[in-house]
Amino acid sequence: MKRPLMPAPMELEGLRTYSLADRPSKVFAEELGRPLSGDARLSDLFNSLPAQLAGKTLLRVRDELCRARDEGRTVVTAIGGHVIKTGCAPYLIDWIRQGVVTAVAMNGAAAIHDYELAAVGKTSEDVGACLHAGGFGMARETADAMAVASRRGAQEGFGLALGNLMAEARDRGAMANPEASLVLAARDAGIACTIHVAMGTDVVHMHPQVSGAALGEASMVDFRRLCTVVSSLAGGVWMNIGSAVIMPEVFLKAVSVVRNFGHDLTGLVAINLDKESKYRSTTNVLSRPASVGLELTGHHEILLPLLHAAVACTASATVRKAA
Repeated sequence: MKRPLMPAPMELEGLRTYSLADRPSKVFAEELGRPLSGDARLSDLFNSLPAQLAGKTLLRVRDELCRARDEGRTVVTAIGGHVIKTGCAPYLIDWIRQGVVTAVAMNGAAAIHDYELAAVGKTSEDVGACLHAGGFGMARETADAMAVASRRGAQEGFGLALGNLMAEARDRGAMANPEASLVLAARDAGIACTIHVAMGTDVVHMHPQVSGAALGEASMVDFRRLCTVVSSLAGGVWMNIGSAVIMPEVFLKAVSVVRNFGHDLTGLVAINLDKESKYRSTTNVLSRPASVGLELTGHHEILLPLLHAAVACTASATVRKAA
């Protein structure tokens, strides 16, 4: 059998070329980042970001949030538990008070961490240290609160019932840190806060006083309340933060319900903020339902403070200009 001949190197003489100056390009000198001095203002930071990739997306997300606020549109933050655990509730609470966020939706874990921080000023136990002794998730106060809230929630919805329960405890002086609660802030502002539970996923589901029937009915009431919120999302913003499965799935079903009833969702902007890009968040949030999909990938405890500061700087600039 004959061995194939070694191919000869290709001769490159006569290759067609063009002028660098005439070539279409994606990056321009005026888009480069600008290092700042130590006395720079916060607004200078956002003006100095490279106008590329996530630098552009961060400012686009800021602009969409500010636009929706200024136009009086619906803005929903849908969160997973790690948003609360990483200390980011205060940014969302401030957005509620400013009128940037007009509704909140969360999974069961987020509600539990929110309650514990408000009730005793701490949350997120060491699972590895407790699991093998059977102690993981056995805090009775958390289970008691969720049991009562879910029973009440069969009538008024889980989120509102939990908010009312926490408000009652606050009035008795039985909340150590009520200002940290996103659920309570939504309740005080009179905006929707819905809780969406997947059975068997939360620590309170191990406790005998917690009723699966009550959890299910309370979550179903909240799903229907969320459908009402989603029906008003034309021109608004749905911002999924830190939920890879539950909230993207809930959102997709709510969109189907409101479209079935003929509600217009034209101009809906969907945003996803998470540590990783996942199938459900990119497909069920950014792609299928929305007119515009924007994604920022990174740690909650860095992205949310940055985004909050960017919105605050824009609001301050608007006030100064009006004055």
